[in-house]
Amino acid sequence: MKIPVEIYEEFKLGKKDALAAWAKEKETEAALRIDEEVDIELVQQVTEQGYAPDLNDIEIEKIGRDPFLIAYAFADSNNRIVVTTEVSKPSRQRANRHVPDVCNQFGVRSISAYQLGHTLEFRTDWNK
Repeated sequence: MKIPVEIYEEFKLGKKDALAAWAKEKETEAALRIDEEVDIELVQQVTEQGYAPDLNDIEIEKIGRDPFLIAYAFADSNNRIVVTTEVSKPSRQRANRHVPDVCNQFGVRSISAYQLGHTLEFRTDWNK
């Protein structure tokens, strides 16, 4: 599992908890960050076709760096899956669109954190 640098930076800046502190450690960052540059043309395509070609500044701020995440996955959609906490809401338009719906539009698979845990057969023994 890897995190695009654009998402990683957003995560580090927005959180002030133990998880964010852990993420700021150099070893953690090196292990988690995807080691490649984003294809800006794909980011532009995802933004314009997935959200809207004429987003205003407020809408661009609202979608944040989601187009980067989707563009990284779109660049290798046979081998990459987006993990998101958002749920599909296909009726939403423009900056209100959710990641799973934009992913679906571009043929990128997206799953929830729960689905990821299930797929990886993650278990805890808190309830023996």
